[in-house]
Amino acid sequence: MKIEESNIVETNDYRVIIYPASRPFTTKEAKTITEKLYDFLATWAAHGKPLSSSFKIEKNQFIIICVDEEKEMASGCSIDALGKIMREIDEEYQLGLFDRMKASFVENGEVKTLKLIDFKSKLRNNEISKDIEVFDFSKNTYLDFLSHFLLPLEKSWAASIK
Repeated sequence: MKIEESNIVETNDYRVIIYPASRPFTTKEAKTITEKLYDFLATWAAHGKPLSSSFKIEKNQFIIICVDEEKEMASGCSIDALGKIMREIDEEYQLGLFDRMKASFVENGEVKTLKLIDFKSKLRNNEISKDIEVFDFSKNTYLDFLSHFLLPLEKSWAASIK
């Protein structure tokens, strides 16, 4: 069961699963991904009970899945089913959705993604401005996602890179 856009209440703390791509989606990719996820979430269930869920594509590069676990908890099998569809999407478009060794940031209004080792090196060597904003893919609740998904460098996980 899909959480309709109008039913998303900003105070509800939905569970969030973030799938960061290594590059922006093409228009055709975004359309196909949207169709596949819409179809999947319409039938997504845990132990035969429908999951109240939704998704959005953020910054044309990050897939955000929301689940209202106050209605029904996503179980291991339902999370596995989500992982399966996401792996299919990942393999079809070579998006790097499961590669956690990367960093994405906004520099001069543009989303950029680098291998984590390259990001750290460029930051240490001042090849990346300190005025960037950095994405945090570890957010697991909707309220945390809304307020802490994109932060200035000095307030992000990357602030500790020396």
